[in-house]
Amino acid sequence: MNHIERPAELLTGAKFLPITLEETRQRGWDGVDVVLVSGDAYVDHPAFGTAVIGRTLEAAGYRVAIIPQPNVPKEQERGSVESLRDFCKFGRPRLFFGVTSGVMDSMVNHYTAARRLRHDDAYTPGGMAGFRPDYATYVYSRILKRLYPDVPVVIGGIEASMRRLTHYDYWADRLRPSILCECPADLLVYGMGECTMRKIADVISNGGGTDELRRLPQVGYRTTGTPADAGDTISLHSHESCQKDKMKEAENFRIIERESNKMVCSRLVQRVGEDFVVINPPEPPMTTEEIDASFELPYMRRPHPKYKKRGAIPAFEMIRWSVNTHRGCFGGCSFCTISAHQGKQIASRSEESILREVAAITRDPEFKGVLSDLGGPSANMYGMGGKDKSRCLKCARYSCIQPSICPNLDSDHGRLIDLYRKVAAMPGVKHLYIGSGIRCDLFTGGNQGWKYFEEVVHHHVSGRLKVAPEHASAAVLHLMRKPGFDLFVESKQRFDEICRKAGLPYQLIPYFISSHPGCRLRDMAELALKLKRLGYRLEQIQDFTPTPMTLSTEMYYTGVNPETMQPVYVPRHPNEKHEQKQMFFYYKKEFRQEIASILRRAHLEQYIGKLL
Repeated sequence: MNHIERPAELLTGAKFLPITLEETRQRGWDGVDVVLVSGDAYVDHPAFGTAVIGRTLEAAGYRVAIIPQPNVPKEQERGSVESLRDFCKFGRPRLFFGVTSGVMDSMVNHYTAARRLRHDDAYTPGGMAGFRPDYATYVYSRILKRLYPDVPVVIGGIEASMRRLTHYDYWADRLRPSILCECPADLLVYGMGECTMRKIADVISNGGGTDELRRLPQVGYRTTGTPADAGDTISLHSHESCQKDKMKEAENFRIIERESNKMVCSRLVQRVGEDFVVINPPEPPMTTEEIDASFELPYMRRPHPKYKKRGAIPAFEMIRWSVNTHRGCFGGCSFCTISAHQGKQIASRSEESILREVAAITRDPEFKGVLSDLGGPSANMYGMGGKDKSRCLKCARYSCIQPSICPNLDSDHGRLIDLYRKVAAMPGVKHLYIGSGIRCDLFTGGNQGWKYFEEVVHHHVSGRLKVAPEHASAAVLHLMRKPGFDLFVESKQRFDEICRKAGLPYQLIPYFISSHPGCRLRDMAELALKLKRLGYRLEQIQDFTPTPMTLSTEMYYTGVNPETMQPVYVPRHPNEKHEQKQMFFYYKKEFRQEIASILRRAHLEQYIGKLL
């Protein structure tokens, strides 16, 4: 029997995890060990964190139930017990409640960069908005502690992870303390939490107490007394001192980011009032065997049948026929949360595990032969890492490729080319497309990067290939920690030449950000002019949105670059943000008069004739 035919049936999990009391009774359960509460609908797929944690705990022998998108009354946690019945459906769990806002921070999910309410939600059936509250992790935790004050509440997911210490909240427009100080959680799990959540369940199940839980890696907690000594510890500036002095907040972030980029980290302690928030060092990066085991749990790879009449879940439809090859990102982009959440070190699945998952997908009767993606946070970081791990242990660089590629980085693209060819040749696979963004700044003369690029363009583009140059200004790109614009120009030239020779009608689609710290109207006008010369007319532009725990957000709030403590210009006013974004639409007749007026007011008349 070859490795593809091994009986790792990813589509034949016996049942969905229960989301109703009736489903627990059908299993013969008289109670549950863990109840997971999520702001997302329940999709039993490895791309959805609640399913991953639920299946991980189930594999460890625990009875797990899920409360997806519980109804929260308008008065929220002050509602009557009857109005909070969704939270009570399974009664008191034996071990703990696990709480998450879902795959996204609930405020990013709800609001645009202009703080306008969104009218859709990709993680809800039918794309309907309004099925989770603002600050969902906070709200769910308070409700649970009101209903079950003696049951531990463990919070996790992106909302808890990125708010684990003092952070700037764009929607409240203020500095907020750790989420542990504003919601009554007993423990916080940051990052990718399978290993830690299993250990928490084991400790509680075996009668372990608070002290044992607080010694676990990758957890945070709030304590009323001075934390006990526990190895290498760094004391951050207090929350109150950060509120008074933005430079102290910037200094804190510099330490937090440095520690999160190291393989061996220090424990972080921050005073908030009379209490302390403690963040323990993370688990080591997952081994190939560990990440394989996580992805090969018996997922049903579908939304729960309960949602059938309510419409498709857009986020699931987008990733339904995709396969994740790795976690983590060593790109270090200033505006991105991936390295702070998933880690800088890449955790890659084995080739055999990936092929088994593809084989399972091809057996799905609804699969039409088209894989929409084979990738991760970046498409082409699979299997990459330090050649000499002892050197990585001493490293605190924010990126392995910026401002230059680390000489210790194994960035060979050969294994990825081989993987694509093997997947594309599998029975039942008609097309393999790459939907994840490609990092062209990983390409060198000797790592087969441009060969990989040519392979992708020839065989794995559905019509459009995504890249993310983000800007054209050298100064803004430096603050973004992105490569120079010339790399995008070179990539486009190579792309166009490959397509011309092969007769392929494909497009290279770039993504750009307006109103990023350091960006002025002149920079946007210059970017628009360069795009015009390259023949681009973009329809969709991302206005910078400050999200907790990114370097860009710290620059937005403090007005300095925490790396250098030097001042940074920040476009904050809605009018200025609008004006910057309008530069992209130079080709639309209905905006020409407005754009010309904007440029005149800014004394940038020289761009009017060139751009319009």
